[in-house]
Amino acid sequence: MEKLNVCLLNDSFPPSIDGVANAVTNYAKIISAGLGRAAVVTPYYPEADDSGFAFPVLRYPSLDMTRSVGYRAGIPFDAELMGRVEEQGFDIIHSHCPISSTVLAREIRDRIDRPLVMTYHTKFDIDIANAVRGELLREEAARFLVRNIAACDEVWTVSRGAGDNLRSLGYEGDYIVMPNGVDLPRGRVDDERIARATAGYDLPGETPVFLFVGRMMWYKGARITLDALARLNAAGQDFRMVFIGGGGDREDIMAYAASLGLEGKVLFVPPIHDRETIRAWYCRADLFLFPSTFDTNGLVVREAAACGLGSVLIADSCAAEDVTDGETGFLIEENAASMAAKLTALCSHREAMGQVGQRAQRDIYISWEEAVGRAYERYGVVAENYRRGLYPAHDGLSDGVLHGLAAAMAGVNRGREAHRRIQEGLLDGYEELKEGLEEERQNIVDRLEELVRKYSP
Repeated sequence: MEKLNVCLLNDSFPPSIDGVANAVTNYAKIISAGLGRAAVVTPYYPEADDSGFAFPVLRYPSLDMTRSVGYRAGIPFDAELMGRVEEQGFDIIHSHCPISSTVLAREIRDRIDRPLVMTYHTKFDIDIANAVRGELLREEAARFLVRNIAACDEVWTVSRGAGDNLRSLGYEGDYIVMPNGVDLPRGRVDDERIARATAGYDLPGETPVFLFVGRMMWYKGARITLDALARLNAAGQDFRMVFIGGGGDREDIMAYAASLGLEGKVLFVPPIHDRETIRAWYCRADLFLFPSTFDTNGLVVREAAACGLGSVLIADSCAAEDVTDGETGFLIEENAASMAAKLTALCSHREAMGQVGQRAQRDIYISWEEAVGRAYERYGVVAENYRRGLYPAHDGLSDGVLHGLAAAMAGVNRGREAHRRIQEGLLDGYEELKEGLEEERQNIVDRLEELVRKYSP
């Protein structure tokens, strides 16, 4: 098999933790471990430490959008970044975010003349609704997203449901389903490891333990879970529910749990970066609760399955694809009453939870090695198709747009630098900060208007 050098782009990457960040990390790690070479291009995070990765991580300027969409959004473009990218000698470009990362990926394609693959992971109509106010602006943002995706040479989705969502946004092109994998091995960790990971938390041995791992956002179904647990609590059913993760809605979710009188029974654990510790929590739990209709793949469901843990899922959701009710998972309607009824029944038949978990481990688990291996084989096909000119020509981004975005980025950096200098006492006033921020604002407005004009029908 041809050795390829792969450029991976995404807006979220450690220290940000979500399913797509995990996917990109595993693509880079597995490709670099023996298939070929890989590097990650991703936005700057103040607390990022990339020294532990066995592959290059190239960062570029970003804006903090964690409150609205859960991560920082990159600001394409940066001249220094482009120089570093061109030096890497990439054979293929693979974007995992359809907005700013794919805009940047298209510019990289224009510079180095290599094929561009885009994987559609999440339902971006929900992210757009959270980030953009006004129906007309949302529609315009969705059109821009679809045009950005259609400009790629090949489009992948992580599930059939993700493809359906992409179609609902107006995408009419072809796509290939390329599922993600799981970086946890099949099997349980030992009891000592579980005890260390869960030490200090009130988890009585005979009490059912439910678990959620991921970004703490309302659209992940947290309200359904908490309302269902409130019903169990009112009925006298003892349990413990553990939420592990961070996210823009974490504080609100914690406050809502308290308002339902669930203190002591619902526990909130900060994000855990160590995968063996996460694995220990999966092994400690009796059920994984994931009533999300947002997620297009539900990697955490397969992580749970790796550890023999069954999941409660919304019927017909993307996360429930390939899951059979009562065999490899438990399916409910999208409401608290349905979840409460399912949990009440299962708490009286705890052996059923374990049996379903074992079948899930056997039937729905897929390793990252297998998933990335499939993708890497497809890279070879994409590279050959590109060399043969089998993909249609796509418009490049205009120099005017690029120069405008570069000017906007420069304004952002000037504003940041002035703010830093004021904080350090290097400036007596704030006029330089004011000037930099005003230039930033006006340039971004001008460039966005230009992008809308260029990509609107």
